[in-house]
Amino acid sequence: MIDSFGREIKSLRVSITDKCNLHCGYCKPPSWIGSGPHLLSYEQIEDVVRAAVGMGVRKVRITGGEPLLRRNVEILVRMLACIDGIEDLAMSTNGILLEKHAETLADAGLHRVNVSLDSIDPDRFRSITGGGDLNRVLAGIAAARKAGLEPIKLNCVYTDSSDEPDALGVARLAEENGLEARFIQQMDFPSGKFAVVEGGSGGDCRRCDRLRLSCDGQIRPCLFSDMSFSVSELGGMRALEEAIRAKPEMGASCSQSWIRVTGG
Repeated sequence: MIDSFGREIKSLRVSITDKCNLHCGYCKPPSWIGSGPHLLSYEQIEDVVRAAVGMGVRKVRITGGEPLLRRNVEILVRMLACIDGIEDLAMSTNGILLEKHAETLADAGLHRVNVSLDSIDPDRFRSITGGGDLNRVLAGIAAARKAGLEPIKLNCVYTDSSDEPDALGVARLAEENGLEARFIQQMDFPSGKFAVVEGGSGGDCRRCDRLRLSCDGQIRPCLFSDMSFSVSELGGMRALEEAIRAKPEMGASCSQSWIRVTGG
């Protein structure tokens, strides 16, 4: 799949829920607990992913909300792992439930995980996440390593600089434990403020190779755009084709409300 700017579209982010068990202030207001949209079934998700892989997608990442809140998520992992052509099947998670699920996910065919971690100070972590338990995340990372879900990437959001104390602590943890750290400047969706991810390719519009499938069945060509194409109305293949055709050269801005059902 090649978009109108010559970029090869190889990645698909697949949100399977808008619910989350943390309340990070930069992601959504603490009072927001999920809009409860009609979720795509695992069979519907599989159909869209299969169509995308047939069109050239090679990397699929399961996201949320928090994907481990979706019941029997290992069933979806197993379904997607059976699709020929997927070279990288990953999951983004906040890690709170990862210790419980790591071995089952690996057995189902998941390749690796990205774990959100904005501080290694327990009090700071609790403050940032609205009550999260850092020890549960660290236990989840350890379980993922034991299960072979590697390389494990840590996603750290910073406010102004990756030299901030919280970010430096995450960098140190990664270096000491053979993990990969990526640093993401806090984004402002309505104003279109974003930056290239340090240690990753996100935020670099010239190299953007991804589409997103929201948990309520919308194919979205850009994180910083409100454009969407309905799978239920158009069918998976046509929705993918329309999204590629409409993918902008670079991000602009969006209402942010749809971010809650796409996993960012």
